[in-house]
Amino acid sequence: MNSIFTIAIIVLYVYTLITTISVLLLENRNPVKSLSWVLVLLFLPVIGIIFYLIFGQNFRKQKLILRKTYRSTVGQPTNKPDQLNENLTYTNQLNLVRLLHKNSDAFTYPNNKIDVFSDGKSTFDAMFTAIRNAKGHIHIEFFIFGNDKISNKLRVLLIHKAKQGVRVRMIYDYWGSFFLSRIYLQSLIDAGVYIRPFLPFRLRFGRSKINYRNHRKLLIVDGEVGFTGGLNVADRYIFGNTLGHWRDTFVRFEGSVVHGLQQLFLSDWYFVERKLITDKKYFPEAKVFNNNLVQIVSSGPDTDWEAIMQGISAAIMSAKKYVYIHTPYFIPNDVLNNCIQMAAMSGVDIRLMVPTRSDSRLSDYCTWSYLGHILEAGVRVYRYKKGFLHSKAIVIDDYVSAVGSANLDERSFNQNFEANAFIYDKSTALHLKQLFERDVENSEEITLELWNSRKRTQKLKESFARLFSPLM
Repeated sequence: MNSIFTIAIIVLYVYTLITTISVLLLENRNPVKSLSWVLVLLFLPVIGIIFYLIFGQNFRKQKLILRKTYRSTVGQPTNKPDQLNENLTYTNQLNLVRLLHKNSDAFTYPNNKIDVFSDGKSTFDAMFTAIRNAKGHIHIEFFIFGNDKISNKLRVLLIHKAKQGVRVRMIYDYWGSFFLSRIYLQSLIDAGVYIRPFLPFRLRFGRSKINYRNHRKLLIVDGEVGFTGGLNVADRYIFGNTLGHWRDTFVRFEGSVVHGLQQLFLSDWYFVERKLITDKKYFPEAKVFNNNLVQIVSSGPDTDWEAIMQGISAAIMSAKKYVYIHTPYFIPNDVLNNCIQMAAMSGVDIRLMVPTRSDSRLSDYCTWSYLGHILEAGVRVYRYKKGFLHSKAIVIDDYVSAVGSANLDERSFNQNFEANAFIYDKSTALHLKQLFERDVENSEEITLELWNSRKRTQKLKESFARLFSPLM
């Protein structure tokens, strides 16, 4: 009897394994990623299937957020690339503008005021000032709200504004903010704050969306002031932690681009609340500031294309002089990796800055495994030593900048909901360039000679970690 039961279990498992692999192959994903999952399924019996059902399923074609439907309903002011004033962008960037409009409906927003922040204190000061001055509404969305001093300071401020009659809507990622206490959340709800988690965990085995996280960082106040970048709401951006001080980049906007940030937040709100908000008061007439252009590019499982990755790759290939890149994790796909190498070999000054150590050792080893070929191509690589470099910022040719939440890795390109601002503005680019050059002073340059002399054990760790890069 026991032998029959054992055979039945084995047959059921083999059938499940074959079915799972068949579904995986029929999705026609990237072959490397598919092969990685097949190996996991084959060499990790039972555990591999559980991992795949939780982390490996592809819901991209299901369009978790029907953003185009929402946009057509709102109908707020936008501009298309063919409506651009030619004075607002250089000719060689028009193709990039058109690409981002095509792959993510990223409309163009001219004449904005742009302020860049490079440390936690100044960023939080600016955000809290905007919140204190709110008169109508506050929309806030972050991957992580830490249950700590700075997050509680924000909580008290939001409660105060809600009691004043300001409409406060807040989205937090369920897993990113997993340690938020019940007391913290309930105090906001009791004060009248409308607060919703993004994709909370549901016990639906085989239909888990735990792998898709909302990594965006957005704050919009009265439809007139907006913020985005790479920083989360946590003490480590001010006081540091075991990794030291966290260096990040955040941008404050006034002008028409705030409509783009507002639209993105409200589409996310529609997803978590299933309530359309189309009131024109959320899109007040924009003031006219400086001669520039901004596109808000959203990317994730709700888009047909890897929009941010495509935008960054195209921007790099359009470079004539230089590309300076900040990223905490450098685990590029083949497209981005090849673009960086080709641009460097064609004579463009490509510089990449990564942290000496990040908050993930596996990611560190994986990052280091990609540095050899780009060094050979002529890329200059720096390891930031003054704490943890968490900034996601790119500046190109004193004109194009990209600042946002997306890391240069497979998770940000495919699995996370991300938002980046592509900024066409000389003064912003020069500021970001200056910040990069300042960070170089607190970094160690990794030469090809130094790289080739690293220990064999280090190389083995990197090679092993790289096997997991398509899954990270």
